[in-house]
Amino acid sequence: MGIAFKKYFDTYTDAAPLVVFRIFFGVMMLLSMVRFWANGWIEKLYLEPRFHFSFYGFEWVKPLGGYTYLLFVICGLSAVFVALGYRYRWAIVVFFLSFTYIELMDKTTYLNHYYFISVLSFLMIFLPANARFSLDAVRRGVAYRQVPKWTIDTVKLMLGIVYFYAGLAKINSDWLFRAMPLKIWLPSKYDLPFIGGNLMQQEWFHYAMSWSGMLYDLAIPFLLLNRRTRGVAFALVVFFHVFTRVLFPIGMFPYIMIVSALIFFDAGLHNRILDILKGGLKITGAGKGAATPTMAPRFIFLPLKRKGVLVILSLFFAIQLLFPFRYLLYPGELFWTEEGYRFSWRVMLMEKMGNTTFRIVNGETGKFFEVDNADFLTTFQEKQMSFQPDFILEYAHFLGDHFSAQGHENVEVYARSYVALNGRRSAPFIKEDVDLYRQKESFKHKDWIYPFKDEIKGL
Repeated sequence: MGIAFKKYFDTYTDAAPLVVFRIFFGVMMLLSMVRFWANGWIEKLYLEPRFHFSFYGFEWVKPLGGYTYLLFVICGLSAVFVALGYRYRWAIVVFFLSFTYIELMDKTTYLNHYYFISVLSFLMIFLPANARFSLDAVRRGVAYRQVPKWTIDTVKLMLGIVYFYAGLAKINSDWLFRAMPLKIWLPSKYDLPFIGGNLMQQEWFHYAMSWSGMLYDLAIPFLLLNRRTRGVAFALVVFFHVFTRVLFPIGMFPYIMIVSALIFFDAGLHNRILDILKGGLKITGAGKGAATPTMAPRFIFLPLKRKGVLVILSLFFAIQLLFPFRYLLYPGELFWTEEGYRFSWRVMLMEKMGNTTFRIVNGETGKFFEVDNADFLTTFQEKQMSFQPDFILEYAHFLGDHFSAQGHENVEVYARSYVALNGRRSAPFIKEDVDLYRQKESFKHKDWIYPFKDEIKGL
């Protein structure tokens, strides 16, 4: 086994797939930053709100006022440098740090694909994606045509984990046997040409979409890995992501996944892409010549040899494989409590709506008043807060601190919350007799959430 591992990690292959991946990744990230700015979301999501929801342990990460725009500029410029392969190590580190900071500024904006970009950019720090067709290759006068094979395989593995885990998450009774939440979402697309008034309204189609979505996610990594099925698999990737983009407002994610899937193809395709880019941009990006496999790029910037890098990436993938299953450490229904739900590739699995109001109580006199959430939260923030327990707790602490600072005495904060999950009737969510101002956020189970009165079977 040890000999086989050594042989694998000593194997080199054409660098073109990794290089093309670097270029497309940088371009996509630049477009994402421009799109976010152009739509006015920086102002709307980060500057207008009076209060921002934080990730546990990252409460210190906050919007930077007017400098938040500068943060987006830095992130966008680093994406340009990544695409060009200029000072690549520094560029990808800056991109990872700036993008992840943006992601952590407000938990309200959490999306799986933001997490995916952070994870992927961290992985790219350790990959020689600037081996060739890069300004770094021009600077150093050498373009390396071959890189260690595992550096390309790590990207494939990361993509495979995302797809496969998303498929595993769909093996649950709500998704497969109740067609939820697609049965709620699809009929609302009645205005789509040709299919909105017929297919989208058919129950059999809701089930067909649920089952095909699960099978697609589970199978697509293996279909892309197999040379004989790769072409058909990529066509499915394009169709699936374009179709979901038509149905749902999920931003750049479909396009990012489409171009990322290209890395599964052999180097011949990527070399043709580089030839097209070379002709269009009138550059070579090649340096003085091609290096032999033994001259593959060292992992510059970090004072780590290959063994150190492999140890780090082994730990990285161990976390990626295990972290999504942390929900097993908690009692109760995952979709209800959401303890261990985020960062686990559970994509669009539930429709959850809530109504949560708060009472500020004087613990000695019993006098109280109700809070108008609109005084502190945007409409979007209030919607997200209304059904997520950690949001409710953090907001309760904010209210307690706010009214204590205003001079109110013996402040206690109580919530009245009702939540509906995947078409079920609204049910009590937070125990009304629990003073949330005295509850502390932690990784422990939140026993002040009412138990779920139904059962969702599956993974």
